[in-house]
Amino acid sequence: MNLLVKKINILIAGVGGQGIVLCSDILGDAAIAAGYDVKKTDTLGMAQRGGSVVSHVRIAEKVWSPLIPEGEVDLLLAFEKLEAASWVHYLRRQAKVIVNDYALPPLSVSLGTATYPSDLEIQAVLKQRTDRVFFLEGSRRSRELGDARVIGSFMLGCASGYLPLKTAVLREVIAGKVPEKSRELNLKAFDEGRKVTKS
Repeated sequence: MNLLVKKINILIAGVGGQGIVLCSDILGDAAIAAGYDVKKTDTLGMAQRGGSVVSHVRIAEKVWSPLIPEGEVDLLLAFEKLEAASWVHYLRRQAKVIVNDYALPPLSVSLGTATYPSDLEIQAVLKQRTDRVFFLEGSRRSRELGDARVIGSFMLGCASGYLPLKTAVLREVIAGKVPEKSRELNLKAFDEGRKVTKS
């Protein structure tokens, strides 16, 4: 089996209710099924209130620690725009960044003590580290498919071309992780996400 020579470090960031932990679980299980060692850890803020949620996923032939050091993220999957900018210091130079074009302003913005940055400001922050930044209308596309909750599968589809994992393995793990009633829709969302990054 051809395993990675080095680690691939994936950071998945978003807000409570977006399925960040499920997304990282799918990635971890798919990597194990492919013969890799995996370490992951999840940090949940005020997850039930739309607070920040982040998952570290590390995949390699052997992984010793679940936490990704600052400056060593190879792939950032951001389910919310401000969360992408919040974790920029974790990015390796020329890391790949996939950003869902969705905004959920934090409490400080609602209280008027801060302002939500513009798309141009967020892009400028990210491009200090990498030019490989892709903004995708994941939430809108997921709603159009029939359920905004399939955003995780859509984002995994978008990321799949940058992962050392076969499409069939990812689809199999998704099918086993999501409820049976939404299995077909999640697999469709995954396939639609793959089309976005291929185009």
